[in-house]
Amino acid sequence: MCLAVPAEIVEINNGVATCRVGEGSSTVNASLLVLDEEAGIGDYVIIHAGFAIRKLDPLEAQESLQILRELVEAAEEAGINIDH
Repeated sequence: MCLAVPAEIVEINNGVATCRVGEGSSTVNASLLVLDEEAGIGDYVIIHAGFAIRKLDPLEAQESLQILRELVEAAEEAGINIDH
């Protein structure tokens, strides 16, 4: 199962954004080709299968990230391994 995740754009080169996922230092590259609106550094996008598929409002992105954190914590408490 694949999960689309919100991430903040920190760099853009030739239509490919480097995005930070969550508050850590993990980054992922995502093509901006399928977005229906322009995105820039500091914007949040939903990434799925290597593509930024939707631009997010910063508050919506933070709420989504909080929900994902809570799901991870609940899974860990239940002893469920959610690593890829």
